[in-house]
Amino acid sequence: MRNAPFPVDLGRYFARIGHVGPLSPDLTTLGRIVARHAASIPFEAIDVLLGRRIDLSPAAVDAKLIDRRRGGYCFEQNSLLQRVLTSLGYRVDPLIARVLWMRAPGAPPPAWSHMALRVFVNDVGYLVDVGFGSCVPTAPLRFDRTTPQPTPHEPFRLSRTLDGYVLEALLGRDWVPVYVVSPSICGEDAYRIANIATYTDPHSLFRQTLLVTLTTEETRNILLGNRLTIRDRNGTVTRQEFDAPAIESALINVFGLPLDGDWRRIAARAGGAFEASIPTT
Repeated sequence: MRNAPFPVDLGRYFARIGHVGPLSPDLTTLGRIVARHAASIPFEAIDVLLGRRIDLSPAAVDAKLIDRRRGGYCFEQNSLLQRVLTSLGYRVDPLIARVLWMRAPGAPPPAWSHMALRVFVNDVGYLVDVGFGSCVPTAPLRFDRTTPQPTPHEPFRLSRTLDGYVLEALLGRDWVPVYVVSPSICGEDAYRIANIATYTDPHSLFRQTLLVTLTTEETRNILLGNRLTIRDRNGTVTRQEFDAPAIESALINVFGLPLDGDWRRIAARAGGAFEASIPTT
């Protein structure tokens, strides 16, 4: 996976994310691609809710995320970006992380279950990740800095630990842990095992709850179950609960997804929480 032997059609990919301009392997290009990818390809695991296998082969990922204009989760999103960046001439290392986001204090260490990338520009390593849903970093982050690093959205910071590097995001006045990422290059077998666990484990979040996110230039849009949360770059948050038809509309109009007929039962299940809360008298 490190050498990304399977090419990607760069023309189709850049049309998908709406990127135009120079493609030289520098920091400016990297930042633009990360921002456009996050704003164009939603994070979603609807196939997992439908009991479908997640195929990480390059052909399957390209057909789903590029041609069918679907979204995906970390293994799909970041493996696609890895092949794109390698094709442009960047050196890219695949990494693996433990997710700390929204975990209860004192909870046991989670599994290594998230894919991220280390991308080198002028021999400086940057954390790059377009597959972390509601708190995806929208700019490359230097591994060799511990001070806060700005992005188009929240500031982030990285700090060294025994396990690797802890990524934190500044939400309001609080630094919130996102994940700890190992500095060691991750092999295909580890991703394959983590991916299978993610879409088959009944305790996996993606087996239990509808989660779709898209981070545009101005807002983070998060659909969790029947609740749409929109957080703008100033930290202003709005929330709205939806019934099933409104969920279907949001999937199309907020997240740009091509609604599949099979998704109606997912929307109905998520929208049921809203409908159950409506007074009947």
